[in-house]
Amino acid sequence: MESVPFPEDVSERKVCVVGSELVENYTVYIIDVTDGQHRWTVKHRYSDFHDLHEKLTAEKKVDRRLLPPKKILGKNSKSLVERRQKELELYLQTLLMQFPQATPTPLACFLNFHVYEINGITAALAEELFNKGEQLLQAGEVFSLHPLQLYSVSQQLRLAKPTCCNGDAKTDLGHILDFTCRLRYLKISGTRGPVGTSNIQETSLLFDLSIFKSLLQIEIRECSSQQIQGLPSLRSSLATMSVHRTTETLMAILVPEASEFSQWEPEGAESGCPVTAVIPVWKNLTTLDMSHNCISTIDSSVKLIPKVEFLDLSYNQLSSVENLQHLYNLVHVDLSYNSLQVLEAAHTRLGNIKTLSLAGNQLDRLTGLSKLYSLVNLDLSHNQLAQLEEIRNIGSLPCLEKLNLSSNPMCIIPDYRTKVLAQFGDRAAEVCLDSKVTTEKELDTVEVLKAIQKAKEVKDRMSNSDKK
Repeated sequence: MESVPFPEDVSERKVCVVGSELVENYTVYIIDVTDGQHRWTVKHRYSDFHDLHEKLTAEKKVDRRLLPPKKILGKNSKSLVERRQKELELYLQTLLMQFPQATPTPLACFLNFHVYEINGITAALAEELFNKGEQLLQAGEVFSLHPLQLYSVSQQLRLAKPTCCNGDAKTDLGHILDFTCRLRYLKISGTRGPVGTSNIQETSLLFDLSIFKSLLQIEIRECSSQQIQGLPSLRSSLATMSVHRTTETLMAILVPEASEFSQWEPEGAESGCPVTAVIPVWKNLTTLDMSHNCISTIDSSVKLIPKVEFLDLSYNQLSSVENLQHLYNLVHVDLSYNSLQVLEAAHTRLGNIKTLSLAGNQLDRLTGLSKLYSLVNLDLSHNQLAQLEEIRNIGSLPCLEKLNLSSNPMCIIPDYRTKVLAQFGDRAAEVCLDSKVTTEKELDTVEVLKAIQKAKEVKDRMSNSDKK
């Protein structure tokens, strides 16, 4: 089934019973529903049609004779199934013509309008929030939405239509807007490829986040940065933001409006150059998780997140570390599983951080880490470190307590652990290497290695003195 974007407006609806299949001892009819440019498939047995008809005759006074009668004998015969297929198609087409504006709820549910069609999606969401919205807000739990739902709400607001299409007050759009104004924790999960049995591509659906007025935390995954609108409206409230498998740049998320201006500066910055825009900062954002994206550079957009303490850029495509000197409050930084081969003068880029993960890169030297004096936890696992001498660059870090060097070439060196710990001198007992507590036996060996090293240094000094 060819994939197409969601239609901008509701257009012609069609329904066709295109086939059938035998499941166990009953026949299931395959129904194609078309709404403008998009379409989807639903499957129902005859008893489902009967149940639908009972509801419509009771609630909407539909002619009881409209549905073809049930047959007992030969109910699965090919000729009967083919004839009934045509009759059921005519039945559904008649119902759609009978209710061209507001589709009755039983019929909408039968045709999966609540899953694939704008009015049905918003009505279902509104009713859910009418029933449970206050309880969800009081519980303070994360509420999950799909791009298709957010798109449907955005479209309903854009179109000049009543906020309640089917006359049921429970399905009024106002219930959604009241909920989104007060919601604090939101998760948006998209899909790759068509949604369900439809040809709808969620990544092509624009949605607007400006309806959320009180968000403290948001997680976005499996979307496209181009489809997200209204992100700047979250700058005043958001404290935690996670974005995964969604963007190729930080700029697209942190400063989506940057493309509109030739030169911009963050609010409060002093610039010697003329600027065309002053962009407000994310004034409450302290945690930013942009892991599992396709980010190749740390661009200047990070100037807009001055209060960030926790930054996760793992599982991206970074080959260098830039611009982080603007983040004076950084405490925890995760740069693991990127493409870093060297990290020079890290203290000028990372400041007084306490936790740094560089696991899964291609580092073979540690010279740039020697002045990270506040560092407590350092993960260097899964790199290309082969020479024990490189450990001297971090052996004098006064606060380092946890060091992970596992899965590096140096790990196969005999007595690797004690030789690494010996580089920390009198602090060897304070360092936990590769998540294993240092044993007394290892400390004894470290003392021997230190004594040997000291004797060697004395001998070298004496030898140099004799030469003079």
